[in-house]
Amino acid sequence: MYFLILRGAISYDSSDQTALYIRMLGDVRVRSQVGFEPERRGSHPYLGIDFRTLHSRAESAGSIPARRIRRLFSFQRHLLSSRLLRGAPHLNPLHILDEDYCGQAKCMLEKVGSWNFEIFLFDRLTNGNSLVFLTFHLLNQYGLIELFQLDMVKLRRFLVLVQEDYHNQNPYHNAVHAADVTQAMHCYLREPKLAQSLTSFDILLGLLAAATHDLDHPGVNQPFLIKTNHYLAALYRNTSVLENHHWRSAVGLLRETELFSHLPVEDSLSIERQLGSLILATDISRQNEYLSRFRTHLDENDLCLGHASHRHFVLQMALKCADICNPCRPWELSKQWSEKVTEEFFHQGDIEKKHKLEISPLCDSEANTIASVQIGFMTYVVEPLFAEWARFSDTRLSQTMLGHLGLNKASWSALEPEASGSSEEGESEPGRATEEPSSRALSQGSQES
Repeated sequence: MYFLILRGAISYDSSDQTALYIRMLGDVRVRSQVGFEPERRGSHPYLGIDFRTLHSRAESAGSIPARRIRRLFSFQRHLLSSRLLRGAPHLNPLHILDEDYCGQAKCMLEKVGSWNFEIFLFDRLTNGNSLVFLTFHLLNQYGLIELFQLDMVKLRRFLVLVQEDYHNQNPYHNAVHAADVTQAMHCYLREPKLAQSLTSFDILLGLLAAATHDLDHPGVNQPFLIKTNHYLAALYRNTSVLENHHWRSAVGLLRETELFSHLPVEDSLSIERQLGSLILATDISRQNEYLSRFRTHLDENDLCLGHASHRHFVLQMALKCADICNPCRPWELSKQWSEKVTEEFFHQGDIEKKHKLEISPLCDSEANTIASVQIGFMTYVVEPLFAEWARFSDTRLSQTMLGHLGLNKASWSALEPEASGSSEEGESEPGRATEEPSSRALSQGSQES
């Protein structure tokens, strides 16, 4: 027996009402997905590309057929990460740790459980390989490689492919963000309530979901994909489009590398399904649904982590927290993330302006500032979630996160009058602040998702 399998579907409650910024996303529900095929990798970022050639209207306009365009993009991605060109890494599995974790990077990994972990510095020290090194280190540290008898060469190859399928040209939704979320998830897994209750299987799922939760993110949000008739929007019927794509892409890599091929088929399929359940929970349009359910459990004090379904729900909430934890980091780190996500929003807005599309909320650089986006996001998305997480896990880490959140919000509020050209209070634009979180959430995987 390899591990205890969580059986049965997780039921989802419908949210009663959503905040204004989430209502802009529409009422989105996740449908049950069974017997699916893994997503073929080939989605291409929009940087420098005329997205109008991506949908069926291109044919009527006399341009290159959409089907041919998609094949072209897939081939471009294939050139970047082809197995034929790159091949499997030829490493001696007995020496992977000694060869890769050296010098300052190795010293940093000794403090990987610190909430002040400098992910940008770690990425530089690992020459842009932070996701591979950090995830491999954590899987090894938890003893999961030995426990689940994972082939180290297959695991290494899987992590390399995961990292390559993140788009480095995205200012925010890239492999460094995935590494940051994985490190945050590790911090949450070490919290007393979770550390005492989670099984090794739960931990494996949590780390894999964190590492792959934004896999192959195109750098634009779901409404953009829908209004440009992107094939992913059609494929997933405008429902959790990005989250479904991230999940299916992760499943595709798991099967391609045969990471779990030594497990019984039923067990590997269970991993895939539950990985999807975790990743789909990062859909920001379902934020109030999960938050309401979490709050009800806490009010009634009926969370029993001895039950597999309750542990899985807590993992979902932990991943949601990890995905949008940037405002809860120290100012130096939080500010960098804020600048990166806003740059990505504004880039989408520039594309929309260029092609005379309605500009998405928070994506207009002339109507929004970094400060206004962050204040709204913290107020309407981050604070409610982390307040409930602190009720569930009232620890030093939770208080530290709330402390940073308050200080960071005050810092952005102090910058808002200067940034907007107004000398009045920085939080005096509720309409604008309400829209901001929506877009940030949209575009962030968990923050976009």
